[in-house]
Amino acid sequence: MKILLRCLAPLTLLAASLPSPAQQTWTVKPEWVTAHEYFLSSDVLAGRGSATRDEELAATYVASEFESYGLKTAPGMKGYLQSADIVAPKLDGHASLQIGDSTLEEGKDFFLFASPGTSASAKLVHVAAAQTPRAEIPAGSAVLVTGAADPKSLMPAVSALYRSGAAIVLAPETPALSALPQMVGGETRVSVRLADDPPRKTPTIILIHTDAASKLPAADGAQIVVSVHDTPQAKPRQTFNAIGYLPGTDPSAGTLLLSAHLDHLGIGRPVDGDSIYNGANDDAAGTTAVLELAHALASGAPLRRSVLFVCYGAEEIGELGSTYFGKHPPVPLHDLIANLEFEMIGNQDPKMPAGILMLTGWERSNLGPTLKEHGALLGPDPYPEQHFFERSDNYALALQGVVAHTAGGWGTPPTYHRPDDDLQHLDIAFMTRAIQSLIEPVRWLAASDFRPQWNPGGDPSSKK
Repeated sequence: MKILLRCLAPLTLLAASLPSPAQQTWTVKPEWVTAHEYFLSSDVLAGRGSATRDEELAATYVASEFESYGLKTAPGMKGYLQSADIVAPKLDGHASLQIGDSTLEEGKDFFLFASPGTSASAKLVHVAAAQTPRAEIPAGSAVLVTGAADPKSLMPAVSALYRSGAAIVLAPETPALSALPQMVGGETRVSVRLADDPPRKTPTIILIHTDAASKLPAADGAQIVVSVHDTPQAKPRQTFNAIGYLPGTDPSAGTLLLSAHLDHLGIGRPVDGDSIYNGANDDAAGTTAVLELAHALASGAPLRRSVLFVCYGAEEIGELGSTYFGKHPPVPLHDLIANLEFEMIGNQDPKMPAGILMLTGWERSNLGPTLKEHGALLGPDPYPEQHFFERSDNYALALQGVVAHTAGGWGTPPTYHRPDDDLQHLDIAFMTRAIQSLIEPVRWLAASDFRPQWNPGGDPSSKK
C-alpha cells in the first residue's frame, strides 16, 4: 500500500499537465496504470521469464483485460492467446575456451554472454570497436574487440559483427563492462528458436575477465575453440502472445497494430540480495500502454479501421513471439497500415524534451511526425548510434514492409536489466501523460484514410 501511495503522489502535477477535457474524450487514470504495473511487475510473477509459466500467467492477465474491455478474438482465433513451441538449449555452465596451449574456464576466467548452444572454432582477428561497422571481417572469424570500454561502445560493435557473420566475439573486461552479466540476469543468453525454424547462426560472445586477459594473443591467426555442453530438457517450452481485436466498420481500410512485449528476464544473478528481475519498465510499461489504449478505444465510438492489440512473449530471448506472430498473423500483413510498439515508457529520457517519448526510426517514415501533429508526445530518437529501431519487436514487421516503429522512454535507464527495475522506480505521472497523449492521435489514425508511408530510403525491407 505504501508503494501505491508513493506512485499516486504526483497526481496534482499530472492533472495540471493533461489536456483539457474539451480536447479529450477519455481520461487515463494513474491508478489504472499503477494497478497493471503492480501485478505484472510483482514478485509473484518472478520476473515473467521468457517462455515460462510466469510469462503464461502474464499473458493470461493481459488476455483477460482485453476480454473485459470488450475486445473480440482475432480473426481465425478461438481465444485471446496464441502459443508457439520453442527449442531452447540449456547449457551446463562449464564451457571452456581453448587459445593455443591455454584453456580458460567459464566463471573463473570468462563470462559466456551469449551462445548458439553449440561449440565453435575459428581463427582470431583483432578489430577496434569503433571500426567494426566498416571493417572487412571474414565470415566465421573469431573477433577480439579492442577499445570497448563500456556497453555503449561494445554492443553496437557486437551488432555489426553479428551482421558480418562472426562466429566468436571476445571482449576484454573493463570496470564498466563488468556490469554486462547482470544485464542478462547473470545467465548466458542461449540462442533459442521457434520449433519450426532452422537453427540460427548467431555468434558466441565472451567477456574475458581481467586476470585472464593476458592470455589473449597479441597477433591474428590463433585458433580459438569454444566448447559448450547442453543438458536434457524436462519438457518442451512454449511462449505466449496475448491478442485482442477491435473490428472496424470498413474491412477494406486496413488494420492498425499496437504492441509491446510482456516477458522479462525472470530470476537471475542476485544484486544487493534481490534476484527477481521484475521488468516494471521493461516491458510491463509498454504492456500497460497497450492495455490502456485498448481500454480507451474499445470504450469509444466504432472506428473505421480495425485495431489489433498484441503483447508478445519471448522478446528477451530473441523476439520469438513477434516472429511467430509475423509468420501466423490473424490478418494478412499487407492489411497492416502501421505498427506502433511500446518499449520501456516508464521513465523520462534525459536527452528528450520534458514529457516526450522517443520514436525509433523517426526519419524513416511520416508516422511519427503525423502523430505528433495530432498531439502525441513523440520526438526523434536521440541515440541513432544505438540502433534502437532494429532492436525491438517492430523490426521483424518493418523487414516485411510494414511501417513499424517503437515508442520508448529512457533508452538505457540505470535500472535496465536489473532487479531494481520495479514499481518504485517508475514515473507513473510521466507514463500516464504519455499514454493519454496517444489516445486521440491513434483514434484519429484508426478513423481516417491516412496511410503511413516510408520516406525515401527508410524502408528496411528494400535492403534485404
